[in-house]
Amino acid sequence: MLIAISGCGPSRVVVRERPVAPIYSRPGAPGPNYVWVEGEWIRHRNNYVYRRGYWAHQRYGHMYYIPGKWISDRNGWVWSPGHWR
Repeated sequence: MLIAISGCGPSRVVVRERPVAPIYSRPGAPGPNYVWVEGEWIRHRNNYVYRRGYWAHQRYGHMYYIPGKWISDRNGWVWSPGHWR
């Protein structure tokens, strides 16, 4: 079951149960300067859909990828997307 919560800011999607990510094989890296970006949940209307992980060209300047994660909410779970830092 999904609950959409809205207020003054942008609305967010809360799910009662965290969805389970599908199991799939990670393909080989396309080259030496690539890092694996874990799959994550993308908001699509009032739901989440899973986007598989992918290889991304390494970013320079000491940047690294922080994977997304589910955050507990009083009404269920909210996905916090991954990002480069």
